[in-house]
Amino acid sequence: MSEVEDSLIHKCYSKSISGLLLTSLLCVFMMMYLLVGATTVKAEESLSIQTIYHVYVDDKHIGFVNDEEVVETIVQEKLEEGKSEDLEVSLHIKEELEVIPEFVFHTRSQNKKVTGVLEEDLTVEASAIAVVVEGEPAVYVASEEEADELLKEYIIQYVSKEDYEAFLDVLEEEEMDTSDLEVDERMYTDIDFNKEVELEEATVEPNDVLSLKDALTLLKKGVLEEKVYEVQEGDVLGSIANDHDLTLKEFLSLNEGLDEDSLIQIGDEMNVTAYESVLDVVTVQVRLTEESIPYETEVKEDDSMWKGEQEVTQEGKEGIQLIEYEITERNGSLMKRDVLSEEITEEPVNRIVVKGTKETPSRGSGQLGWPAVGGYISSYQGNRWGRFHRGIDIARPSNYDILAADNGTVTQASSQGGYGNVVRIDHNNGVETMYAHLDSIDVSVGQTVSKGQKIGVMGQTGNSTGIHLHFEVYEDGNLRDPMDYLNR
Repeated sequence: MSEVEDSLIHKCYSKSISGLLLTSLLCVFMMMYLLVGATTVKAEESLSIQTIYHVYVDDKHIGFVNDEEVVETIVQEKLEEGKSEDLEVSLHIKEELEVIPEFVFHTRSQNKKVTGVLEEDLTVEASAIAVVVEGEPAVYVASEEEADELLKEYIIQYVSKEDYEAFLDVLEEEEMDTSDLEVDERMYTDIDFNKEVELEEATVEPNDVLSLKDALTLLKKGVLEEKVYEVQEGDVLGSIANDHDLTLKEFLSLNEGLDEDSLIQIGDEMNVTAYESVLDVVTVQVRLTEESIPYETEVKEDDSMWKGEQEVTQEGKEGIQLIEYEITERNGSLMKRDVLSEEITEEPVNRIVVKGTKETPSRGSGQLGWPAVGGYISSYQGNRWGRFHRGIDIARPSNYDILAADNGTVTQASSQGGYGNVVRIDHNNGVETMYAHLDSIDVSVGQTVSKGQKIGVMGQTGNSTGIHLHFEVYEDGNLRDPMDYLNR
């Protein structure tokens, strides 16, 4: 075979071998492709991507759930439990709660476990405004508006709403001019609390947030503080306890060494509890008032008038003055009152009384004067109507004044049975005179009277048939006939 033929045959063989190899490789790759494709389809048919939600409470992983609404449901239930029917409060979960999704190829979950942990561990808080007194929270309310209203309501317990609003208006205008006040008008120059009060945001348990009404009641009531009580007359252990809203057991627990059978004495000191105000309202007001100025009584002596006699020669009259006060009150009770200005608009008029200084001799002259102003003797001493008439009766005078028959000392000025109102005068010379049936008496026992001085008014008291004076005379204790002593 020629070299040309051999070369040609080798070329054709090589070509045939290369084609076969290529074809074989293509078949292998095709089979592998079909096999891999079939496997992928099968896997996709059996697996799918799922989402789970990991739950963290305060950065601690407590499990995972297959639906984030599982967590949301627990949260809403907790918030509903914390709600109040009568109060709108902003509520939230106290703990930091975080839900993080993850894509997985399985559908397992821990819903029951996570639900149990959340129900046990989650707590509810309320956003509130604290009314802080001297750095300590006194009450909590739902909003700043309610806190402002609470403080206003607390103030107007002791200041009228109109006065408080007028004060705020003046305060805003920065004008405190009291010069135009009318009588009985007032202007508040300061209304404030006795302690520093601030409003602060706070998070508290929902039950600690109070309605406006309950918060006001709590502020009014104050806080319980231990006090010392001094035993008063009539106190017993039970009454002391009751007066301080304590049971007997509570009261005894505050007083070591005391039991139900213990005896207590006036002045003993006992420990009790009493409500002390959290906050006081202190007000300062300027008030203009019109007040009377009392008049004085001026006494003048007159030696032409008998001693014991007096006469009002000028009636007194009160004056008038305008006084401007600055009044400080605590919870409506007066603390102090200062006078800012005074103006007298009408001077008082003194009452003038003239008193007699003329001395009256107490010893009679022995010659009796007529004891009435005119009149006549309607009945003499002697037997009358079957019985003895002990004196004389004087009737129908020109006026009803009864006069002392002589100088002397009054020994009786009172009522005496059938004689009615009686005056007796001892003339200090053995003679005594008696004046009966008086309507009124103008002298008193021990008084010295002069002859002719008025001692009473004629009347018909006692056993009397008409207005008249019954007049009797005694000497050395014995009844005498008045006609023997009268110049008639």
